[in-house]
Amino acid sequence: MNNYKPLIDYINKYITLTSEEINLLEEHTTYRKYLKGQYIVQQGDVCRYESFIVKGCLKTFYMDKDGLEHVVLFGIENWWAADLGSFLTQTPADYNVQCLEHTEVIQFSFDSLELLYQKIPKLERFFRLIIQRAFVTSEKRIIRNFSLSAKERYIEFKNLYPQIEQRVPQYLIASYLGITKEFLSKVRSEIIKEQ
Repeated sequence: MNNYKPLIDYINKYITLTSEEINLLEEHTTYRKYLKGQYIVQQGDVCRYESFIVKGCLKTFYMDKDGLEHVVLFGIENWWAADLGSFLTQTPADYNVQCLEHTEVIQFSFDSLELLYQKIPKLERFFRLIIQRAFVTSEKRIIRNFSLSAKERYIEFKNLYPQIEQRVPQYLIASYLGITKEFLSKVRSEIIKEQ
């Protein structure tokens, strides 16, 4: 039960689970540990799990045909990690999800999640709410990428995710922002000079 406390606390922000429902949830999910560098899903494989991060840090990225990584998301404690499109459709993943630190997750398989929806109908409402939030966040990021300069995007990133910057190498932050690590270094120097 103790390993599940972060997930139960997170869910209880949206819906309230009874002790019987919590037991069902634990019965139909898996607590798993990954080592730094391990993949939860790789591009081209079907994403088998929606993973709630209990401890650790992950990156979701696309590898282009030239072998360049394009970071789309980071994930830390109390966040979710998956290639959602692949998970929902059970088709090959467009993205990789890789651990940047030793990571512990609670995983919902596609089948177990469908079963939980039947046994705990309010879980569907919970997942709808968090997917809506993720969608809105994604849309806002697209607008920022079109409308803000690299410097403004970096400042926004630091403000929105201060706990991530300390845990992720600068070259990955540069990839997330869509700039080179050299340009990010220049932007950071400018900001330091202005302070």
